[in-house]
Amino acid sequence: MRDNESAVRVGAGISGTSRVVWLDTVRLVAMFTVVCCHCTDPFNFYPGTAPDIGRIKLWGAVYGAFLRPCVPLFVMITGALLLPVSTSASVFYKKRIPRVLWPFLLWSVLYALFPWLTGVLGLAPETMQVFFPYSGEEAMRQSLGVSLGYVAGIPLNFSPIAVHMWYIYLLIGLYLYLPVFSAWVEKASRKAQRNFLAVWAVTLFISYFQEFVDGYLWGTCSWNAFGMLYYFAGFNGYLLLGHYLRNTEWSLGRTIALGIPLFAAGYAVTFLGFRYMTADPDCTPEGLELFFTYCSPNVLAMTLPVFMLCKKVRVRSVSVRNALADLTACGFGVYMIHYFLTGPSVALARAAHIPIALQIPAAAVLAFAVSWIVVRLIRKAAGSKARYIVG
Repeated sequence: MRDNESAVRVGAGISGTSRVVWLDTVRLVAMFTVVCCHCTDPFNFYPGTAPDIGRIKLWGAVYGAFLRPCVPLFVMITGALLLPVSTSASVFYKKRIPRVLWPFLLWSVLYALFPWLTGVLGLAPETMQVFFPYSGEEAMRQSLGVSLGYVAGIPLNFSPIAVHMWYIYLLIGLYLYLPVFSAWVEKASRKAQRNFLAVWAVTLFISYFQEFVDGYLWGTCSWNAFGMLYYFAGFNGYLLLGHYLRNTEWSLGRTIALGIPLFAAGYAVTFLGFRYMTADPDCTPEGLELFFTYCSPNVLAMTLPVFMLCKKVRVRSVSVRNALADLTACGFGVYMIHYFLTGPSVALARAAHIPIALQIPAAAVLAFAVSWIVVRLIRKAAGSKARYIVG
């Protein structure tokens, strides 16, 4: 995604000529897995019933749990590249925020208008559920009023038509926070950073405590949502973790010996927990997402070994390096448009009678490839103006 430099170089913020290829590799993994993750939505949130609904739900959970590291990897890349911030806050904001804000606004409007446009084109209301599993009955009205309501709501939150845009609100918030956090990171010792990460790791258990033990913890109550460890919680931990692990080296043997059990344990908790929650007919939306939460110990356990394993990747092929560099340039645009394609790609995979166990990765390959091609064409056609369209 475009939250990382167009040209990733050794020592982010420092002049250099060599690309950090392993960070490009992390981005490829993150970008493909996020597309693949969104291809699970038509499985986990299948509208209606089907003769094989049990298998549909099972494979949605199998892949959905496996793909949870996607978003944490993006945040870790940002931390690895941008911490500590090398410019003043004002310069940083002017450089970073417009690069994501304008494409975000443009594509948010396009997503918002899509239900109305399908009505104008005479497409059936059910088309909305093919494209967007979360769309709901309101979007199926295909009315201009509903679409304009979505547009008006963009400054406040994402719409059910563009649920992937939640990350952009987060990303802008991280950008606003980075110069402040950077001042501490720059002065903090490695030990101090580890101490912060240790406290942050404790906060990853809070959502489980609130679900299974008590809704309030460490000073939170009906009139206060900001508990004792609130200021250590959230995605800032992944920012720091990315920065910390960029400067941490594990041998391949240690990476495998620690990484496989960590990932397996995290996956088991994520998959079994999600299946447990979805088996409850009275499960709330918050409960449904509980074990899929990115800021959770099980997702951290899956993300850390993936990041460290990518550090071991050595790419000698010039063509592959160039492809990874091109993905860096196109990544934000791919994120913007891919959600238009994931639902139809799954529908095509089903229509092609691809075995159900392979439909999600097959759809992801198609959606990812088409998104990348479209963004490349936009960048070529629009030239320097492309940054306002695809970042």
